[in-house]
Amino acid sequence: MSRAPRLHPDGKTRCPWPGEDPLYVAYHDTEWGVPEYDDRALYEKLILDGFQAGLSWITILRKRDNFRKAFDDFQPEKIARYNDKKVHALMNDAGIVRNKAKIDGTILSAKSYLEIMEKGPGFSKLLWDFMDGRPKVNNFKTSASVPASTPLSVQISKELSSRGFKFVGPTIVYAFMQATGMVNDHLVDCHCHATCGKTQRKPRLKAK
Repeated sequence: MSRAPRLHPDGKTRCPWPGEDPLYVAYHDTEWGVPEYDDRALYEKLILDGFQAGLSWITILRKRDNFRKAFDDFQPEKIARYNDKKVHALMNDAGIVRNKAKIDGTILSAKSYLEIMEKGPGFSKLLWDFMDGRPKVNNFKTSASVPASTPLSVQISKELSSRGFKFVGPTIVYAFMQATGMVNDHLVDCHCHATCGKTQRKPRLKAK
């Protein structure tokens, strides 16, 4: 795949990674890089990025609705109480990535999340304080220039690990930072580069 920005049939230039996949293009245009400040949504994204480890994000994106259903819409209060029976059911759910270490990690991370929410400072504040509350805007011309991790993602990784979160290595954390708009890594010629930091995320409807 080319590492340069790509002109699409709709006349818009985009980062190369979504290719022509409609689901991936929609994710690129409306979610990736848009600042996310909602505590629970940040928890969900961090968990999904952990499940992505060793896989491609499009694999997780295609299964995201299945993950939401299987994990009680990523409500940490429920996940923290999962027992062996629930873990067994998840390991038999073909709609998600069946990896026991990652499922166990999701439960431990939910407990850590709840502690941060109950005893302070709150999950979103903890993360965004590393950024002084504002996205860092990068100006990369090709995807070859985009790092896999940074000193800041190493710092956040260490903080999350020290609080009991699992699957939060520096590379996973940097992918999370890109996706949640803590950093704007849309390539400079991508049509989203100038606007994604100004876009307001629409709250998604909770699963029933």
